[in-house]
Amino acid sequence: MSRNLLILGAAPSLGELRDTLIRLEDTIIFALIERSQFRHNRDIYEADKMHFKDGYRGSFLTWFLKEVECVHARVRRYQSPDEYPFTNNLPDPVLPPLEYPPVLVDPARININDEIFDVYVNTVVPGITADGDDNNYGSSATRDIECLQALSRRIHYGKFVAESKFQDPATHDEYVRHIKAGDRAKLMELLTNTRVEEQLLRRLKAKALIYGQDLSSACPDSVGNGLLPVSAAGESGAGERVKTRVDYDLVVSLYRDYVIPLTKEVEVEYLIRRLDG
Repeated sequence: MSRNLLILGAAPSLGELRDTLIRLEDTIIFALIERSQFRHNRDIYEADKMHFKDGYRGSFLTWFLKEVECVHARVRRYQSPDEYPFTNNLPDPVLPPLEYPPVLVDPARININDEIFDVYVNTVVPGITADGDDNNYGSSATRDIECLQALSRRIHYGKFVAESKFQDPATHDEYVRHIKAGDRAKLMELLTNTRVEEQLLRRLKAKALIYGQDLSSACPDSVGNGLLPVSAAGESGAGERVKTRVDYDLVVSLYRDYVIPLTKEVEVEYLIRRLDG
């Protein structure tokens, strides 16, 4: 979340949240493109595949993620209400704390990074990379961490969306009624806006098509340096499927099947606990 939104002292508006979420779409797509340049490198995800001098038992990725998050914790990254670590028992910051207004009522600090990690490693990585091993373990894991952190931030943003909707006078009483009843299904129904979700998926596909084009194939000599025209279906002006560095259908399915459902899972869980804060 842009820090100017965090110092307002009130829940950001849905319009402000939407702008931030749209920017995060760009971050996630570019992070996926960066990871896709390396092969799968399966060994970095397998526990005990590599032996660490400190006796760490786990995968290279989880070890690297722990080391990175320890550094980030020391500069107070995870004191921000829009940042959630994948690692437990992180060190205290060396910098003095910042004062964040209590925008969220989140006493339990709901964190579903375990689910995000599982989806990313077992579904996303195999989908965006070529099979095999190129020994670029450090580079691959660095890109993995960028992807994981961006996905985590995007999905946990559901808390801010839920808080903004909860405070909307037009629906506040309805939210309170369903929260008191513990009716997760009704809350999910109230939170869901099918039209907005469809617009999001169309926008994602267009972005992935544009950002991910392989210019060596999209810019033949006869075209010069201009991009081939691309249809909403992912076809060039010649009727051919455009080659992209990351499959745009996979980006859409990632959001449709995981990012949106997990975000709404966070929203519902936040609302269920909302009145206890």
